[in-house]
Amino acid sequence: MSGAARARSVPGRLYRSLMALVEVWVMVLLVAMTLLVTVAVFYRYVLDASLSWYDEFASYLLVWLTFYGAVTAAYHRRHIAFDTLVERLTPAARRGAAVAAEVCVLAFQGILLYYGWVLAEAIKRDTAVSLEWVRMGWIYSVMPISGGLMLLISLSDLATLLRGGPLRQQTYGRDATE
Repeated sequence: MSGAARARSVPGRLYRSLMALVEVWVMVLLVAMTLLVTVAVFYRYVLDASLSWYDEFASYLLVWLTFYGAVTAAYHRRHIAFDTLVERLTPAARRGAAVAAEVCVLAFQGILLYYGWVLAEAIKRDTAVSLEWVRMGWIYSVMPISGGLMLLISLSDLATLLRGGPLRQQTYGRDATE
């Protein structure tokens, strides 16, 4: 392998490693939320007591799971798509539709990143109601972080499309670049 080829593969390996880390994080969040709700149910129905903080904390875990799960879905190209319509297009039109869709997605992710950052900054000193040691800025940090990660994914996909290469696997139908 030449030095240039090796250098090109380093960013790709870092990118794939980052996405694998996000997938592990999603699994950790899911396990944590499942355990938390199970413990809360045990307290409520077996011990006849309740945890005052579990509902709020479980809600935060669900929000994080949703946003980071969206990153994972974006990486695996599992978000909703209009495959039936796109499959009827010619290959050139299909590629054009894929580029246009990716540009629209990039715009949304840029908005999520920017306004998520603004929101997280605006409330960074506020605390959660039942967990006073938890800063709301930590909770809302999921918006700019997931927006940035999805922006990275879309930039990579757009670059692949513009170079004429195929995208990673898609859930249904033919590849957008066939």
